[in-house]
Amino acid sequence: MKAYSLRKFIGKLETEKRIIRIKKPVSKNLEMAGLFKALESRKLPMMAKDKDSGMDVICNIYPCKELIAESLGCKTSELVPKIKNAIDHPKDQVAVKKSEAPVMEMEEKPDLLSLPIPLHTQEDGGPYFSSAVVFAKDPELGQNASFHRMMVIGKDKLAIRILPRHLNSFLERADARGEALKIAFAVGLPINMLLAGASSVKLGTDEAHIANSLSEMKMVELENGIKVPADAEFAYIGEITKETHKEGMFVDLTETYDIERMQRVVKIAKVYHRKNPLHHVLLPGGLEHKMLMGMPREPTIWKEVESEGISVNNVSITPGGCSWLHGIVSIKKKKEDDGKKAIDAAFRGHSSMKHVVIVDEDIDILNPNEVEWAIATRFQASKNMRIMENVKGSSLDPSADPHTYMTTKMGLDCTKQLDRAKDFEKAKFMKVNVEDYI
Repeated sequence: MKAYSLRKFIGKLETEKRIIRIKKPVSKNLEMAGLFKALESRKLPMMAKDKDSGMDVICNIYPCKELIAESLGCKTSELVPKIKNAIDHPKDQVAVKKSEAPVMEMEEKPDLLSLPIPLHTQEDGGPYFSSAVVFAKDPELGQNASFHRMMVIGKDKLAIRILPRHLNSFLERADARGEALKIAFAVGLPINMLLAGASSVKLGTDEAHIANSLSEMKMVELENGIKVPADAEFAYIGEITKETHKEGMFVDLTETYDIERMQRVVKIAKVYHRKNPLHHVLLPGGLEHKMLMGMPREPTIWKEVESEGISVNNVSITPGGCSWLHGIVSIKKKKEDDGKKAIDAAFRGHSSMKHVVIVDEDIDILNPNEVEWAIATRFQASKNMRIMENVKGSSLDPSADPHTYMTTKMGLDCTKQLDRAKDFEKAKFMKVNVEDYI
């Protein structure tokens, strides 16, 4: 199976009548996000026309692992190993001329207020870019790519939320040089770049190389020296200034509001886009948001558990756990303490995780009923539970200490007791082809 670019994937799904097309234009002011939220549980991409600009807006492109795997041209069971391999073996991309890059077809002066950038909920601080991947370049560290929400505060200005991670390091280094940090950001990207942009890797690693390892991707260099995916729908050129502005409130992964803060301001100089572009809206706290943010943590958990000499079958960061706070790890247990060792390793692999469940390889971790069955039949709290009190948790967890983010973590070893393994096996029935009988 082959991987698809965003346009080709959307075209494929349209041909197969697997896109929900909204019949009438909708307003980007609350109505658009409200409609997308009402329909997202159908787990199909949705396309609407913005009432003001007439532009096509696409949402919920990757709401589940099945569609992500299909887009990457692999099986669902192959996703985590595939992402892990891409992180371990990044590949440089092919650079193309501007004339060969679809994203460079049209050039305009910035007018963010005219674009279909939605106000998602009543409490939001303003309209937000939610699906943008920001690209920045450092003279020594090279190029970086990462997700950042950006609130529109003017025709050519945005307030950008920056956590103390890689982009912040680039910004601090630019500040020390007395320079504004030049950036570009892209909207309407293929799944390989979205997953890579959400990954957590060593500072100095170009996430676009990870994307290219997942599926071949061409880049185009903009006039500020930064490269972006050539087949993106939009590319914006700008810089992060020393100016600050209030940013927030905004809905986060937990579907609760993140607070208002003072953040740096991005000044936009130019906008490039395809002819008849698609604007990708990533519904905050929605299924697609959860898939893209949680999945890149699965290979880091896999690697840590595997480093303990434990054979890993699969890993899942669950949507029900906000695709951030809950994880399930399937292992091939060989020693009695493998389950408990896997708990500690899993927390190292994703430090924001709050609860983790370890199960045997016969449990389908993508089926919550099977996981619950393993908890019900293979777990004793007095023997198989690991409690970690007063440890650093996630800033996204509203139940953690609001000042320090200290929390209590819990791991459940729901693996079979090796000396009684037969007692824990589920009965197997004869497999038949039902169509032969009814």
